Amino acid sequence: MKDRFSRWSKSSGIAAGLVLLVVASAIFEPSSLGRAALAAFWPFVGVLMVVSAGQQLVIQQRGIDLSAPGYISLAAIIVSHMPNGDNAKLIPAILLAFAIAIVAGLFNGLMVTKVGIMPIVQTLGMNAVLYGINVAIGHGTPTQTTTDLFNFMNDHLFGLQVPFIIGAVVIIVLEYVMKETIVGRRFEAGGASERAARAAGLRTDRYQYMAYVGSAILYTLAGVMLAGIIEQPSVFQGDTYLLLSVAAVVLGGTSLLGGVGSPVATALGAAFIIQLQGFVLATGATAAVQDIVQATALAIGISVYGLRSMGGVAKLRRYFGSRSRGGPVTKLPATRVESS
Repeated sequence: MKDRFSRWSKSSGIAAGLVLLVVASAIFEPSSLGRAALAAFWPFVGVLMVVSAGQQLVIQQRGIDLSAPGYISLAAIIVSHMPNGDNAKLIPAILLAFAIAIVAGLFNGLMVTKVGIMPIVQTLGMNAVLYGINVAIGHGTPTQTTTDLFNFMNDHLFGLQVPFIIGAVVIIVLEYVMKETIVGRRFEAGGASERAARAAGLRTDRYQYMAYVGSAILYTLAGVMLAGIIEQPSVFQGDTYLLLSVAAVVLGGTSLLGGVGSPVATALGAAFIIQLQGFVLATGATAAVQDIVQATALAIGISVYGLRSMGGVAKLRRYFGSRSRGGPVTKLPATRVESS
């Protein structure tokens, strides 16, 4: 019970932020919460949930995945170009997209764990490879997806859009596996401290493989979802999701140094970002202003996490408290950053 309370308390920040954003939207820009706005934006919440969950898996293993745009774009192009409007070819195209993702994820894991290439370098190179395959298949021109995929992704279930339901199911499954199973706990332990995990007899490379393959599968799922939502995906459809996915993970409180993280908190971070986009768009702001707002939200999230992880809030209180009492001002002690 204590562990569960601690887990939810770490998610309280982004939950409170999302509530405040919704209240601000209702007061200043009610149109951003209207039925039309929700119908337009919230399918993309489901997509960002899936992408961010994949990014979180890699970040929890002390890495960062720059190949997410490549997976997303390639999956969207495969399921739109290969069937070329033929519904009978949709399932083989989806299976091919996932097969490529699994192979690429295994290769990423091999290069990082066995060869020792830095994750940021390896995933950047893999992103270029995936885009090369993407251009070879699509020749740089978008193609309309099949009617079956479009109808499915734009359908509703229990009054909710199918993409949002898919994203919610992915988050629930990951939260259960990560917090309620032995594999999930070992996954987090291996990411928190590789040396301690090895001393405990855990094979950390196995969990890194799981992270890269799992993230590749989730990115591909997001690409398939996008292809159905927007009907005619572009060759670079996944580009916008790299920064957004990292922002959602950071806002959800996952340590960039690896270890513990909550998929539910990451999903709340994704919802916060999409609602923030809708709010800013409703004000009539330009695309440049929207990018600035998103970057500011990411910077605030990183700053808040950094203060919390280093005990910075308590230090600042002691520091300014001593000044207000007129006591000697001492230099703030340096503290080693530890993963949560």
